[in-house]
Amino acid sequence: MTFRILPVAFLLAAPAAAQAFPVTVQSCDREITFEGAPERAVSNDVNLTEMMLALGLRDRMVGYTGVSGWKTLDERLRADVETLPELSPQYPGREVLLGANADFYFAGWNYGMNVGGEVTPDTLAPFGISVYELAESCTHVMEKPKASFEDLYADIRNLGTIFGVAERAEGLVADWREDLARQKGAARNGARPLRVFVYDSGEDTPFTAGRYAMPTALIEAAGGVNVMDDFEKSWATVGWEEVIARDPEMILIVDYGEVTAAQKREFLMSNPAFADVTAVREDNFVTLDYVAATPGPRNIEAVGVLARAIVEAGE
Repeated sequence: MTFRILPVAFLLAAPAAAQAFPVTVQSCDREITFEGAPERAVSNDVNLTEMMLALGLRDRMVGYTGVSGWKTLDERLRADVETLPELSPQYPGREVLLGANADFYFAGWNYGMNVGGEVTPDTLAPFGISVYELAESCTHVMEKPKASFEDLYADIRNLGTIFGVAERAEGLVADWREDLARQKGAARNGARPLRVFVYDSGEDTPFTAGRYAMPTALIEAAGGVNVMDDFEKSWATVGWEEVIARDPEMILIVDYGEVTAAQKREFLMSNPAFADVTAVREDNFVTLDYVAATPGPRNIEAVGVLARAIVEAGE
């Protein structure tokens, strides 16, 4: 699958049926109502920004935040955001959003907002800024099921409703479901799921994906199982002892930031403490860019990458 951001000319040439307002959507444990489509939106992080662009909403945006500070922007996205300003390299403060005269902020808990922080739905509401929260991140403020592709589909559908492009959103979801079925075709059929550990970062204690993080769904769709599937977190740190005890057969490295994927792999391969871990002993590593490992349009093709790697590792 090739992820495609719809050009503005195409969107203007193929208008969808007008959508009636007001509309109400569910955002974590809140219902939010929109009297009209936002006109000055800001998104945080590369994956959330790609969701906006996939829906053809560039002309409704005044900028994005939280990308260059984490070094997650690749050439594929760079061209698509060149006409949009980055308002803050990391999480924006409230003044950044007010200075942009934003009327909508698409972010998540630990994706541009911290529980109890300066920027939250409650702190922005008095300034007329509505917030839609990334579904994966809702585990920080409420109970939710484990991560699944339904989280991604819900986000796209809700954004479609909010911006009056619900038909476009439904079309994307339908295409993604079809593409996902094709990507799953590369997975091992009937074989025991391969044990996979997600290594995001950290040497003293690894930062990894737990039960509520998107890689759990990606790995399962690809024919594996996240060894931290019972870890009741989304993204968080664990002890190396736990990882070693679970003996992953493959390690998925999330590539972003100052430390490269090659450096992360070298750290694991050269540390005697990991010598008996199956994935290290057999040199079974696979890499996903941050934007593919976190919720967003590239999740679909990520399943194919993982499925092929899992098949190869299981041979």
